[in-house]
Amino acid sequence: MKIAEVMTSPPVCVAPDTSLAQVAEQMAERAVGSVLVVEDGVLRGIVTDRDLSVRGMGAGLDPGARVDTVMSSSAVTVDAGDDLQVAYRTFRRTGVRRLPVLDAGRVVGVLTVDDLLLDVFRRLTDLLGPVAWSILQESPTPPSRADGGRPVSP
Repeated sequence: MKIAEVMTSPPVCVAPDTSLAQVAEQMAERAVGSVLVVEDGVLRGIVTDRDLSVRGMGAGLDPGARVDTVMSSSAVTVDAGDDLQVAYRTFRRTGVRRLPVLDAGRVVGVLTVDDLLLDVFRRLTDLLGPVAWSILQESPTPPSRADGGRPVSP
């Protein structure tokens, strides 16, 4: 499976001169914990809700300060065409929770640890669904005394 099949797209992107207040507003409106800082289609960095609170408000910055003052400019990225195993290895190796996804150098999405968890749950559901269904179709049988079970009361 390819990263493009699991990533969130389109990503929430802002320009480097966007204010911290505007970024926080975007995060709230779009229900995301990070935004990508992009200029002319090129990734310049990533800013998380933690960056806003610790590097922004915690450092006493004005809500009108530019987002590029608190962003992480050395964002670890993956390619949309990479196999999902590349993302798993990248998450393990770097310890980050969000990976900007690029296609020919252009930002096309974001892959989060949560995206991978959802993918794992979907796969488990696909795998275990038929088993669960077959169990539900069988009528329950009370345990026998030979098995050490107690009779089931009605």
